[in-house]
Amino acid sequence: MTKTEGPIKVRKNTGELVTFDAVKLAEALRRSGAGEEEIEKVIQQVKSSIYEGITTKKIYQLAYNQLRKLSNRSAGRYKLKKALLEMGPTGFPFELFVGKLIETEGFSVKTGQLIRGRCVQHEVDVVGIKPGEILMAECKFHQSEGVKSDVKISLYVHSRFDDIKFRYEDEHLNQQSRFIPMLVTNTRFTEDARQYGECAGLRLVSWDYPAGHSLKDLIDRTGLYPITVLKSLNKQEAASLMEKGIVLCKEIVDQPEMLNMLRLPYRRFNNVVQEAQALIR
Repeated sequence: MTKTEGPIKVRKNTGELVTFDAVKLAEALRRSGAGEEEIEKVIQQVKSSIYEGITTKKIYQLAYNQLRKLSNRSAGRYKLKKALLEMGPTGFPFELFVGKLIETEGFSVKTGQLIRGRCVQHEVDVVGIKPGEILMAECKFHQSEGVKSDVKISLYVHSRFDDIKFRYEDEHLNQQSRFIPMLVTNTRFTEDARQYGECAGLRLVSWDYPAGHSLKDLIDRTGLYPITVLKSLNKQEAASLMEKGIVLCKEIVDQPEMLNMLRLPYRRFNNVVQEAQALIR
């Protein structure tokens, strides 16, 4: 590929061409916890390697590879968005992950519950209960960053939770508790979906919404990073752990013997634990 003089156009996931923005890249690196010296080194490396028409995915990989040479912790946090997409192919690990995040708000949590509504029975991904509040969450997992949850999803989820809420009210099961319907996705919502959620009282949480309480905000605040951020685990190893319900780096740090099922060589075992420790410290 030949480089061109002047601003370089990069190709987004949608196919749209936009001008490469080093300031935006620096902001993303800063959010990962990278220091200013690390940020400067990464940006210089990226600038020296990009070319006209390069994809944003390739730029991300260039930045990630360089950042990992400088800081495993910052690299893991920088990879967070991609790591959430890698929690599939089923939605089960993401449901467990969301349950762990909800637990940090003081809820006693169960996943995959069958709950009867006024009209029909519903399978609810996450149920959280604490004094004065009953939270029920639907989790929409996507493996592609470009897939958004639209207003039809919001309408469908809200109607299901209304059916359950009506039965609770009919049978006086809520015991004066506030009922919180929630929809969580690892990607984004359309504008209509967000507008409906705000109007109808459906709590929406996506990768970057709402400000201050988005998935990335909650994960950074709680330190509950998914195991898919770990470079020292390959995809098959991470999938094996998630099948057993192990979805957090914190779980590996708290109980490293969980890794025994992978039969890792001693050095790799230590690398996984140390990378997980560095990330959540």
